[in-house]
Amino acid sequence: MIAEDRDLLLRLLSLPTAGPLETGDEVHLWEAVTAYATAAAGIGFRTEFLGPAAPESALRPDVPAAVREAVRRDPDFLARQPSLVLRLGPAEPSVMFNAHLDTVAPFEAAGFDGTRFHGRGAIDAKGPAVALLAGVRAALAEEPAVGRDVGVLVQAVSGEEGGAMGVFGTRPLVEAGFHGALNVFCEPTGLRYLTRCTAAMTASVRVRGQDAVDDRPEAGHNATVLLGFLAQHLAGELAGRAPDGRLCVAGLHTGRMHNRVYGSGELLLNLSYGSAESARELGAGVEAALGTGLAEFRRRFGGVPPFGRTAADAVAITTLEWRKRGLPALPDRDVPLLRGIAPRWPADEPAFTCDAIWLAGVPGAATAVLGPGSLGTNNAHARGEYADVAELDRFTEVVRRIVVRFARDGGA
Repeated sequence: MIAEDRDLLLRLLSLPTAGPLETGDEVHLWEAVTAYATAAAGIGFRTEFLGPAAPESALRPDVPAAVREAVRRDPDFLARQPSLVLRLGPAEPSVMFNAHLDTVAPFEAAGFDGTRFHGRGAIDAKGPAVALLAGVRAALAEEPAVGRDVGVLVQAVSGEEGGAMGVFGTRPLVEAGFHGALNVFCEPTGLRYLTRCTAAMTASVRVRGQDAVDDRPEAGHNATVLLGFLAQHLAGELAGRAPDGRLCVAGLHTGRMHNRVYGSGELLLNLSYGSAESARELGAGVEAALGTGLAEFRRRFGGVPPFGRTAADAVAITTLEWRKRGLPALPDRDVPLLRGIAPRWPADEPAFTCDAIWLAGVPGAATAVLGPGSLGTNNAHARGEYADVAELDRFTEVVRRIVVRFARDGGA
């Protein structure tokens, strides 16, 4: 990375790009993708696409409910979150790199001390996005076939964070044909290439009952006790159900006051999976475990006066809604071109979810997740996110080697 690259990264880090699903603050994604496209043009990239997704792509039944609701509620939701496609050279054969310019919230001020970048997106994934441009520039200088005989495609997308799962960023671009024979998704993997990705489903268990005052708790429905019981029951029944996925018992909310009984509330479960079979197993498991949990709650609390009404009506006031379901997982397939360039992600280490899931089922598309740093070590979703120049430079070198090998192998 040269001085211009570092200036670009600091410019990107200075722009708050957390999307509306993450924050109510102003979103500067148009400025970010425009700055990125301008820098890429200096290398030789041309802009193939720049703009938001069509509303119909974000209203499909398998789109997370939070996205569908936001699109219907806010006419500018998609318009504020554009994605960018850049191309260098011919359409085929090409190697595609995907990096997301949206971030999690809250925003953190940009900084650079000479060896380390600070700021939201430094490692996830503005830093890798800039480093990959430097890698392509180096490959162009080394191998004349790059941009002449083989192409390089870059997706700089919105809608990766906030639970959007790429449904209005990466997915419509892939469906429009913007992918390559090799597709590399720039996420923090410690420079190990990962060839499988989980997807996730989110279940909302809701209780809609009647509130009561603290002097007469038996008069209402106690959603706190019911959902607390169900949280423990579901955790016990579902943990370890799918060997290629994980259970996260997430939020439980009823209320904050101490002097009332809350009759309504919500419990959220997030379940990752590595295959369609596991998804079916987990979905059926949630529904079955909720049934047995409600029956057990009724048996246990039916004779306890403050909770008798809750126990009697538990089935009637409890519903299950799938807030996110039906997303594909990326099956494990080796990518021979990456052998010797980077180590492979260990088979016994759990995978994670990212936009690479949208390459599942695309014929002839080899896909891997590969990037510098670690989500945990570099505080990607936490306070104090950073990226060291040295680790970004190492990723630049990896990108250079990928592009050069792809070109010398004729895109095979």
